[in-house]
Amino acid sequence: MATRITPERIVELEAGGAAAHVADLASLGEQLDRRGIDVEAVIAEVAAFSVAAPSWAVGTGGTRFGRFPGGGEPRSTEEKLDDVAALNAVTGANRTISLHVPWDDPADPAALRIHAEELGLAFDAMNSNTFQDHPSTTGGDVSFKHGSFAHADPRVRERALEHNRYVVDLGVALGSTAITVWLADGTNHPGQADFRRQFERVAEGLAELHGHLPDGWTLLTEHKPFEPASYSTVNADWGTSLLLARAAGPNARCLVDLGHHLPGTNIEQVVSRLAMVGRLGGFHFNDSKYGDDDLTVGSVNPYQLFLILLELVAHGGGALPPLRYMIDESHNVKDPLEDLAQATDQLQVALAQALLVDRAALAAAQDGNDAAGAAEILQAAYRTDVRPIVAEARSRNGAARDPLGVLRRSGYRAATAAERGSGLAATGL
Repeated sequence: MATRITPERIVELEAGGAAAHVADLASLGEQLDRRGIDVEAVIAEVAAFSVAAPSWAVGTGGTRFGRFPGGGEPRSTEEKLDDVAALNAVTGANRTISLHVPWDDPADPAALRIHAEELGLAFDAMNSNTFQDHPSTTGGDVSFKHGSFAHADPRVRERALEHNRYVVDLGVALGSTAITVWLADGTNHPGQADFRRQFERVAEGLAELHGHLPDGWTLLTEHKPFEPASYSTVNADWGTSLLLARAAGPNARCLVDLGHHLPGTNIEQVVSRLAMVGRLGGFHFNDSKYGDDDLTVGSVNPYQLFLILLELVAHGGGALPPLRYMIDESHNVKDPLEDLAQATDQLQVALAQALLVDRAALAAAQDGNDAAGAAEILQAAYRTDVRPIVAEARSRNGAARDPLGVLRRSGYRAATAAERGSGLAATGL
């Protein structure tokens, strides 16, 4: 196993910047104190934040044209855990990992759970897969090509249900308490299938899966307007996701992937609506320019991310509510761990900014129909350089003030490359 990044090593690597950080934090503290903001409370809330790393994101992603793997990529689920532990060491905010079955299907779940505990990690929501044919899911005698829970053939629907039950049972062995169900079910051509019958079959299947949930478990329905289904998707939007969650049962909630919306969608309003009816269950954080691009969190529209975090803080009564938070990105040209570190940093920054909003003043401006005044209140928080607060929160967690810098200086990637190899040849060559 590659050399672990310890708190002591982090202190050693960052010793030269300690004095500057203290000065920067003190200066920001004075500014915020004049605004009546409790800096310690903000630091504590940022330090408490954690977002899961998905097991599939510690390897290089790809496009329809090819994949260009880098050196040191994990070769097993155990090595994926090792990489997430390294990520958590520098961010202090990736304390859980989310597995995807059958991409991750440990032969010995008990041993994998022990390995995670030794690394200081736990397992977040499990992810099932009925958008691909795999011997362990379809058995080789049926196919999900034309759908899974929505399929016209009851044998295919039962196979999809069996797979999801298996994922729940595996999650129980690992200590997880949630399953996320993303369905590719839909159509690519008008008239290919009946909209209503597809929906009803999915609703029935999710209700049966809900009945298999152990006590304390949550079923998360994830919507997406297109891809791979281009004409219609069964769970195409937040309203459909809400209908399916309600049909599934009381422990079903809706998951919002920031890339799973059509251009122009007001995602922060979607968050508000689902929170209002008590069915907001979690997030897959990423960013997009054109569609479901799975770009680095906050890399394209950081102000939207700020507004989404603002809605979450409002829903939580001044703090983040205890939902399922996960990063969901495709690292095609960046080093996966570096990209995940940047994404986590951006989430911590957006959270700190959201916590600076004067909510009483904002409510007064809203009630007074003062659009300009409300905008200024938001901008006062968004334009504040909160990086010293975020750095202090990480430091108090034994992590790095500069996660990317420490990752690079620690030699972790070089160590994994030496241990695991330089990666496979790029596809398409």
